[in-house]
Amino acid sequence: MADKRDYYEVLGVTRDASEADLKKAYRKLAKKYHPDINPGDKEAEAKFKEASEAYAVLSDAEKRKQYDQFGHAAFEQGGAGGYGGFDFGGDMGDIFGDLFGDIFGGGRRSRQPYNGPMQGANVRINMRIDFMEAVFGVEKNIEIGYKEICEDCHGSGAKPGTQPQTCGRCQGTGQVTFTQQSIFGMVRNVQPCPDCQGTGQVIREKCPKCSGQGFKKIRKPLKVTIPPGVDTGISVRVAGFGEPGRNGGPRGDLLVALQVGSHPIFHRQDYDIYSTVPISFVDAALGADIKIKTVDGEVTQTIRPGTQTDTQIRLRGKGVPSRRNRNVRGDHYVTLIVQVPTKLNADQKEALKRFDDAMKGKPLSQEPEKKKKGFMDKLKETFEDLED
Repeated sequence: MADKRDYYEVLGVTRDASEADLKKAYRKLAKKYHPDINPGDKEAEAKFKEASEAYAVLSDAEKRKQYDQFGHAAFEQGGAGGYGGFDFGGDMGDIFGDLFGDIFGGGRRSRQPYNGPMQGANVRINMRIDFMEAVFGVEKNIEIGYKEICEDCHGSGAKPGTQPQTCGRCQGTGQVTFTQQSIFGMVRNVQPCPDCQGTGQVIREKCPKCSGQGFKKIRKPLKVTIPPGVDTGISVRVAGFGEPGRNGGPRGDLLVALQVGSHPIFHRQDYDIYSTVPISFVDAALGADIKIKTVDGEVTQTIRPGTQTDTQIRLRGKGVPSRRNRNVRGDHYVTLIVQVPTKLNADQKEALKRFDDAMKGKPLSQEPEKKKKGFMDKLKETFEDLED
């Protein structure tokens, strides 16, 4: 076996690597070289098989001990380890089940019997709510499709007066074992029994009311509480309103996926709200108290003289409540847009010319002034003429 690489080198770990280190290293290589991800790539397939072989040995305490003592010779025919050759037989699910379940779909494989109590599947529905409902929360009365336990058979699916029978194929275990050839050699796999679908029982006489399903479909009214601060893409969980459980297991949950409508004034980013407010040329120049609409209603805000267009005002705590802490809210950012008059009469145009002359240092009138006026006085008089 001189052509084989050291198993620790294959996985990229040290010889004192822990079980967790081995698993982490193997998961990384399996994700990279798995044949399903690299179809037709012989080199990737070879590396995947090499990593799997290394992990199969090093993850087994006894085999790792033999390998550390004798190296690859421990698994050769007649080798010092006494294994008579390395064999990928046995229950490969014990070696790879957890890993491949996480990596290639389906989640971690359950070690519990297939006919044990199992929670029902979750049910997902969509719900559209408006902007303000998302900000402050709301209660919605809806109807959902619901599988109610059949009152005649009490969920067993069997005709009243009869009982489900133990499955003859799996002997009530709910699972069957079969062997197949793989790139690792002969591999044993455990799957749900096809005759009883993993329940361990078969129904000889079905309940006529539910056709052996154990439940009936109804429309069920339900009140859904939407908490403050939700946004599009958030799902609200309503416990116990999903699919019925199996073999006495609990129901799944109802997941309400939210889609939030737009608002004509407000725009939201996370927990902050944004809006624009137009102000007059006069208010921008002289300063003023203006009204600003927020999700809490109108507020009065003082703007300084000489405010420029695109000036942004921050209203603290006027944004969206946090989903994690309802006492905390985002902010409201207001962008001020100065509106320039577009249609002026002759008097208004003259007033603007006088203002322009004042800005250039020219007198506003040929008549002598009794009292010298300051710049702000002149500016105010000019804009008063403009507004008239």
